[in-house]
Amino acid sequence: MTTAWSFILVLSGLILVHEFGHFIVAKGFGIKVLKFSLGFGPRIWGIVRGDTDYCISLFPLGGFVKMLGEQPRETLSPEEIPLSFSHRPVWQRAAVVSAGPVFNFLFAWIVFFVIFLAYGNPVILPDIGKVQPGSPAEKAGIAPGDHIIAIDGHKVYTWSKLSKLIKAGGGRSVVLTLERGKKTISIRVTPAINKLKDIFGEEVETPVIGVTAAGSIKIKKLNPLSAVGMACSRTWEITALTWKVLVKLIQRVVPLSSLGGPIMIAQMAGQEAAQGILNLFYFMALLSINLGFLNLLPIPILDGGSLAFLGLEGLTRRPLTRRQMEIAQQIGIVILGSLMLLIFYNDIARLLGSSHLVGAP
Repeated sequence: MTTAWSFILVLSGLILVHEFGHFIVAKGFGIKVLKFSLGFGPRIWGIVRGDTDYCISLFPLGGFVKMLGEQPRETLSPEEIPLSFSHRPVWQRAAVVSAGPVFNFLFAWIVFFVIFLAYGNPVILPDIGKVQPGSPAEKAGIAPGDHIIAIDGHKVYTWSKLSKLIKAGGGRSVVLTLERGKKTISIRVTPAINKLKDIFGEEVETPVIGVTAAGSIKIKKLNPLSAVGMACSRTWEITALTWKVLVKLIQRVVPLSSLGGPIMIAQMAGQEAAQGILNLFYFMALLSINLGFLNLLPIPILDGGSLAFLGLEGLTRRPLTRRQMEIAQQIGIVILGSLMLLIFYNDIARLLGSSHLVGAP
């Protein structure tokens, strides 16, 4: 039951956010919106307010906003032309198209902001848990329970900062200032260069001293201004990571078997919901960034494809011909159709066993 309602909340919520972006910007420019639909296919319920039919359609995996004059073959009366999407300047049409992905990013930022402001930012403290035998840390005299307070005079408050400064040194020796009981001591240690696997499974040479964190966590309370900055930083980090994942998929470093669709989202949403509403909304924020990013890819029938066509129109001072648009849309349908088949196959294969996955080792 948890999986069902959490899946509906996640999928419907993110679709509403995306389509509301298109809708509200179109309305702001005075473009006539004929339909705001959650889902595709036959209309099963709705309410008409003004010029717009707000409805729920049979197939919930998506949604759309239908605007007057959106299709080039539409016949418009002279009175309707000022309200038509296709008769607006390129910059207005581009703003309407880009509003969907922008609202996805904005939604994620708002979720992160609320979480950081209400709950603070949990950080792992630079406390030593284990020291690996024979490691540079053991040879230098670092012991479990030591609390690192500085590296080469630079204050260290979190484990991530400690790790970042050691990596930034490129293997050169560093001086660690640490607290041991009531004593403050300094120890010089020269990191070893080890080959480690990153989050994509690639081996990279990384300076390490051979210690693990004790796992001590501190919740750092944030004021509204700090929460704004942290929310921006987290949104950017996840966006950059999404881009890296896409590149690694193209390079075949990340296997195609890692791709998932509605079934995978439902399973993950259920797992996050079981951990609490905070985890579920954090998961929604991650998906919202992914949705916004993927919609900006320059693939015909996606928002990014439409923006590419509008950019071309702005440069050439003339829109693509109807035939060119039809060919581009057919290409986009083939690309997305193939991707959807792969995703659905992976979803079903996961239920049957990992050996059925495309690209599985």
